[in-house]
Amino acid sequence: MDRLVKTLTECGYTFQEVMVSPTSVGIPNSRLRYFLIAKISTENLSIQSSRILDAFPHPAEQPKVLSPSADTCQPEEEVQEGHVLYKLETKTDAQRKMSQNNDLSLRLIQDFLEPQIDMEPYLLPPKTLLRYALLLDIVRPTCRRSVCFTKGYGRYVEGTGSVMQGCVETEMESVFTGLDQCAEDEKLQRLLKLKLRYFTPREVANLMGFPQSFTFPKKTTTKQQYRVLGNSLNVVVVARLLQVLLS
Repeated sequence: MDRLVKTLTECGYTFQEVMVSPTSVGIPNSRLRYFLIAKISTENLSIQSSRILDAFPHPAEQPKVLSPSADTCQPEEEVQEGHVLYKLETKTDAQRKMSQNNDLSLRLIQDFLEPQIDMEPYLLPPKTLLRYALLLDIVRPTCRRSVCFTKGYGRYVEGTGSVMQGCVETEMESVFTGLDQCAEDEKLQRLLKLKLRYFTPREVANLMGFPQSFTFPKKTTTKQQYRVLGNSLNVVVVARLLQVLLS
């Protein structure tokens, strides 16, 4: 990277390095990426810093701030003593998730979901539930966060992206508390109550900023769709950086 920066400088380019995530533009998906924008011109970029910025060089258009409602995830400001860490997460993990869900600059996950889908093809199979239940990053439609989707989403579970809780009436703590002490049959019955499913490729595309007009070729399999989406960049973030570059 140092060689690239040195070469750009020697060739007369002005440039800016940026580390930003879709959360910077109000999208509830964490996908921190490094970007470098550069142009050769007699005029410098309107803003150029020698350090890597952690925000857009120009203030991005502020997303509409939604007022909290009764249906919105509104956890406590801090993880209280005695809080049940019912999965393989630390107190810091729980605090981070609560903070993200309280950030009203981010839109709700439900804004990016398909209105009506057949959940059956996207439900996590029993074997996956039993093996990876304590590692899943589970979100509800009224949350304001999700983790980065990778090309292995839908095929692998650990670290590939969040899963959706299809039955919001079921409390996760009632499912996970003492789960490791249950017999396999009881454990599975508990987990099935949540109706955990993968986000559909269209929903992942929505969180990646692709317009509704975007579609895949008909012969593209679901696995292939997840793969190419996991390898892509967030369209809204890239568009914002291009605005900075061309301004």
